[in-house]
Amino acid sequence: MRTITYREAIREALREEMLRDPTVFLIGEEIGVYGGAYAVTKGLLDEFGKERVMDTPISEAVIAGAAVGAALAGTRPVAEIMYIDFVTHCMDQLVNQAAKIRYMSGGRAKAPMVLRTQGGGGRENAAQHSQSLEAWFTHVPGVRVVMPGTPYDAKGLLKSSIRCDDPVIFIEHKLLYNSKGEVPEQEYTIPLGVADVKRQGKDVTLVCYSRMVEFSLKAAQQLAGEGIDVEVVDPRSLNPLDIETILASVRKTGRVVICHEACKTGGFGGEIAAQIAEKAFDCLDAPIVRVAGKDIVTPNVQVLERMALPQVEDIIQGVRRCVKSL
Repeated sequence: MRTITYREAIREALREEMLRDPTVFLIGEEIGVYGGAYAVTKGLLDEFGKERVMDTPISEAVIAGAAVGAALAGTRPVAEIMYIDFVTHCMDQLVNQAAKIRYMSGGRAKAPMVLRTQGGGGRENAAQHSQSLEAWFTHVPGVRVVMPGTPYDAKGLLKSSIRCDDPVIFIEHKLLYNSKGEVPEQEYTIPLGVADVKRQGKDVTLVCYSRMVEFSLKAAQQLAGEGIDVEVVDPRSLNPLDIETILASVRKTGRVVICHEACKTGGFGGEIAAQIAEKAFDCLDAPIVRVAGKDIVTPNVQVLERMALPQVEDIIQGVRRCVKSL
């Protein structure tokens, strides 16, 4: 099977869906002539023209509002917001309009749109360009939240997101664009709400998503040398959440560590932990451990940023705490 980058996988998904469905179009800042802040949309303007690859003014509110209106009018827009931090300018359009219209209209109207954005830190982009705000959107009924951690998942999940009749927040980690993985050349999709066991194990379940999948697999490999067999489970989408796959793993291992880059307080790991405690408490042989970002504003200096965000060693230490009674 061929190997391509995360960036290429997303571009392929966009191109294939635009070829398949003429109602799919792209809208965002610098996505046309420039090819996108992370070069994801490079070349698509030449192929599809400016009516389907639209550069916009520097206004996230305009991008989101135009996407919602176009979705209500029968198209399937894919809007790009350069950083998830800037989605704060789009909250009314997403939370009060797109998320609610299908319910409030009794199903007579819908907003089948995707909002692609880039989250996470690690590039010394400082406080206003490095946040992980996915938990905000999981709290909003009517919005789907997807966070792929591999090129294969990114392509399959984006295609399903574009075909979804609900608004989808599709969050890509800015440090995954150059990562590589196997992606089939033939057509495929991945359903939203289906988790993936990235690594089989018997001693502890490690639940993670986005860039933390890469870190968790590295941690699991190192821990294997200590005789600790880690099972790595990637939910891939947070809403809908495939809690059953997570619970099946927890029932097998009896121990669970949850890892995400977002701040620990109010992070989505707390929701996963609560559902495990509610539905599989009797299966736990140790307290649930969370490994997450510090509850601080993301620093600009590299050494401080690394201390603020979970690293491979932090995950290893979290797993060791969880399995210390083994």
